[in-house]
Amino acid sequence: MRTTFHLKTLAVAIAALSFASVTNAAGLDRSGQDVTAFFQDGTYAEAVYTYIDADVSGYDSSNNNPGVNTYERGNKTGDIAEAYDFFRYGVKTDINDTFSIGILYDEPFGAAAEYKGDNNFVANENPADSLGEFADDQVPSGMLGGAIVGAEAGTAGESTNVEVRSQSLTGILGVKFGADKNFQIYGGPVAQRIQSETKLRGLAYGPATGYTSNSNPDMDYGYIAGIAYSKPEIALKAALTYRSEIDHSMDIFERYPLAPTIGAIGTPPRALPATQDSTIDITTPKSVNFDFQTGINPTTLATAKVRWVPWSDFVITPPLYNEVSQGSYGPDGLNLVEYEDDQWQVELGLAKRVAPALAISGTVGWDSGAGDPTTSLGPIDGYYSVGLGAKYNVTENWAVSAGGKYLWFGDAKGQLPSGKIVGDFQDNDGYVAGLKLSYQAK
Repeated sequence: MRTTFHLKTLAVAIAALSFASVTNAAGLDRSGQDVTAFFQDGTYAEAVYTYIDADVSGYDSSNNNPGVNTYERGNKTGDIAEAYDFFRYGVKTDINDTFSIGILYDEPFGAAAEYKGDNNFVANENPADSLGEFADDQVPSGMLGGAIVGAEAGTAGESTNVEVRSQSLTGILGVKFGADKNFQIYGGPVAQRIQSETKLRGLAYGPATGYTSNSNPDMDYGYIAGIAYSKPEIALKAALTYRSEIDHSMDIFERYPLAPTIGAIGTPPRALPATQDSTIDITTPKSVNFDFQTGINPTTLATAKVRWVPWSDFVITPPLYNEVSQGSYGPDGLNLVEYEDDQWQVELGLAKRVAPALAISGTVGWDSGAGDPTTSLGPIDGYYSVGLGAKYNVTENWAVSAGGKYLWFGDAKGQLPSGKIVGDFQDNDGYVAGLKLSYQAK
């Protein structure tokens, strides 16, 4: 006889497990762009707060010569990862047994890192002492070496840091079809806002020390599309979701103190400004999410999540930064940020109803990272994770969930766009914690 797993008995476990899926991932990925709120039954709403605290530390390179790529272990960097938090909201309702609508808000991409202490990612208060460690024939040129000293002195004590923030609003319309309404297609528009700030400081960045960029917030648009299948009698749900790329064109201010000097000694010499207002084009990546769940018994649920993001296609290329680099690296110049590999993320979980109003859940996860070496502004190469979550039904409709994850980050070398290794980051970890309030009326 076929076993039937009633959704009402599994609802607690479902919500508890979905909460525990928040992560800190490859590239600039943050929220995972979760859409499972849309697949809840009836009218559903949630508000989720997530807090991320990572310890990412390592050593700089004592080789400060911009023309020599050899890595030599230097000073400790201290913890460069700043605590980071964000919110996620979702609401959906079934118009009838065929049509559903929903609105989701999240903060999909972000970064927050800052170097502190006595290392080559902080502008030296006595930069001439550091350059004095080179033999005469190691300094790129007398003119450029002296200019680096000047740039260091002009930003003495300032540290390298980066901050990227984004917000996304997604509207979804779903249409169920099939004899038992088991299939659903869904899609809708996505509005995305993004802004960033970057400061490069210290001898690790060679002639680029003192570089600063600030981009104004920009709003642009893409879309979401997907297909889902459900079999309520065994609590089975599966969904494949595609999010499009979104092209942004943002106003950006750049300050590059050594640009005039680098231009003057180039071949042929070029007149480059030290500051510039212009526009930058950034394309946030497309992604594919696969979400799956099925009942094992009337009170236990198994889930799987898979996410793919092609970070190897993503670049940040500020115009002045790129133009300065063309004299040494050819007509294409350098990107400020780029990644070698695409991201794959896999998470498996179990959720168990242990009392009429209480469920607990556990997950294990893996993230491939986006390549090693990677940018010195985010030097980790993926992670392994374990997570725990719990949900308590306060009333028939209202519930509170809490959960967290522990992350073991992959070791990575920090690399400049030129290919020079400037840092080595090993044995790092972090945790994710959060709280969710949800409402559901079936």
